[in-house]
Amino acid sequence: QVHLVESGGGSVQPGGSLRLSCSASGIIFNKYNMAWYRQAPGKQRELVAGITNGGTTNYADSAKGRFFISRDNVKNTVFLQMNSLKPEDTAVYYCNAVWEWISALYWGQGTQVTVSS
Repeated sequence: QVHLVESGGGSVQPGGSLRLSCSASGIIFNKYNMAWYRQAPGKQRELVAGITNGGTTNYADSAKGRFFISRDNVKNTVFLQMNSLKPEDTAVYYCNAVWEWISALYWGQGTQVTVSS
């Protein structure tokens, strides 16, 4: 059974930092492209950052220069370091795992990030 478990969310003031973690089990982690998405109230889910199984990263324009995605293929974990947080970063953040070769797609349950003074 596949599990993607996010952690590290919480409340922070504008300008603060948070580090999200997503621990994966039940998958061959190093085969999967991993990503972080977010969904704010009343808005569609959007891609924040992605990292391929080879380590290539990509970021939404809103995340460039502030957020950094990384992965640890030994610990089967993907991270999202979020710096200089803004109120508009407030959302539920979801971990995503994709292995296109076998049409596999999984989501975590999400972790809330709230940026407010």
